[in-house]
Amino acid sequence: MGKMVWWIILILIAFWLIGFLLDIFGGLIHIILIIAGIIFIFQLITGRNKG
Repeated sequence: MGKMVWWIILILIAFWLIGFLLDIFGGLIHIILIIAGIIFIFQLITGRNKG
């Protein structure tokens, strides 16, 4: 589960960069990136790193 979360975060960051550079769906990507950041912080706080 942990590796899947990291892959999702990396994909979202890539989409965010594409959206930022091309100005396509920028607002939606920012919202999704914020959600991914919240999930990432939750993973760090709870300490669920089972890989």
